[in-house]
Amino acid sequence: MTSDQLALDVAGLRMRYGSTDVLHEVTFRARQGEVLALLGPNGAGKTTTIEILEGFRMRSAGRIQVLGTDPARGDERWRARLGIVLQSWRDHGKWRVRELLAHQARYYPDPWDPDRLIDAVGLTEHAGKKIRTLSGGQRRRLDVAIGIVGRPEVLFLDEPTAAFDPVARSDFHDVVRSLDTTILLTTHDLDEAEKLADRIVILDGGRIIADGTAAELARQIAGQDEVRWTLDGRRRAESTPDSTAFVRELFAQYGERVRELEVHRASLEQTYLALVRQAENEGTRR
Repeated sequence: MTSDQLALDVAGLRMRYGSTDVLHEVTFRARQGEVLALLGPNGAGKTTTIEILEGFRMRSAGRIQVLGTDPARGDERWRARLGIVLQSWRDHGKWRVRELLAHQARYYPDPWDPDRLIDAVGLTEHAGKKIRTLSGGQRRRLDVAIGIVGRPEVLFLDEPTAAFDPVARSDFHDVVRSLDTTILLTTHDLDEAEKLADRIVILDGGRIIADGTAAELARQIAGQDEVRWTLDGRRRAESTPDSTAFVRELFAQYGERVRELEVHRASLEQTYLALVRQAENEGTRR
């Protein structure tokens, strides 16, 4: 991967408060247009990592490039290329949706048209409403609209669906999938990470303990997928690294003779818990 294909390039990131290290040699990359999920328990260092990448917190050591710029030296022109959606923020509840977005748009050289953006996030019917009257799901759509109004090349989403009901969460996922930008997402919702992320980085105790797709991480812990089926009345089973290709070949060879097909894969939740427990056990032995 060449440097001009990278949106995020983090190498050896360290953060120390007094005598306590909260980030230890954190290293990861994200290419342009990639959705990267950063997972980890409370206190793992996720928010600290994002704040350093956003340029809001100075690191202790390491090399970082966000859109080719060190965040510690990023100017206003660089900041205008970023979008940020915080866990929560205070704003003027008396403002109306379109009014606020039009105001925000004035700060960017090439912003979204407010009406087109409102339509893109599904708030057309609420454009004239005061922000304080919006539901939680509608408010989160507005948060995303504010985060992308300047057409950011990198979007940071920090726990974007915390306390959402299932409908609001599903609506939010639809909005995120429609975006064409690099996204760094932190979440405790493993189902959300699996649905939205191209790649998942797991952080625990300030260290990266895993980096890969959900399927790659599952294989790392659980090994190969297991396929079970019945053929001509006989029950069979096979372990395979690629169950999709295996099943396709199975049906190509035997067709409707294949019965009672089952594919067993480790879930992201099982993988995540196993990786965190493994890291914590190794930490106690240090």
